[in-house]
Amino acid sequence: MTAFLTTLIPVVRRDPRYAYEAYEFVSQALVHTYKMLGREAPDENADANDLSAHVSGRQLVEGMCDLARREFGLMASVVFRMWGIRRTDDLGEIFFNLIDADLMSPLPGEGRGDFHTLFDLDEVLVQGFRIVLEEE
Repeated sequence: MTAFLTTLIPVVRRDPRYAYEAYEFVSQALVHTYKMLGREAPDENADANDLSAHVSGRQLVEGMCDLARREFGLMASVVFRMWGIRRTDDLGEIFFNLIDADLMSPLPGEGRGDFHTLFDLDEVLVQGFRIVLEEE
């Protein structure tokens, strides 16, 4: 088990509203979001004050939804509900729980309110789903 994954266990214990997998997913979704934006994810040596090394709350939530549709398809909203995620606010809570554990860092001035009711999560997860067939 990697050091990051073992550090998630106390975070989940502090806020058991969300499943361990939800925390792991948010960390994976951050990397996915950088890729979506055509940027390189910063490494652990990156300057936390470098604004170019951050994504906004809305960008992160959109990246999470995109990754969830790719990974879980039409079951994305069911998986999120199993993990305790029902609204964009929940994704913000998970993100800030990771910040409180010094596993992530926010943009200056960013807060939980930046994730408040950005959109209907269930609607976006289902509405944005599409099957892409790769041609040979």
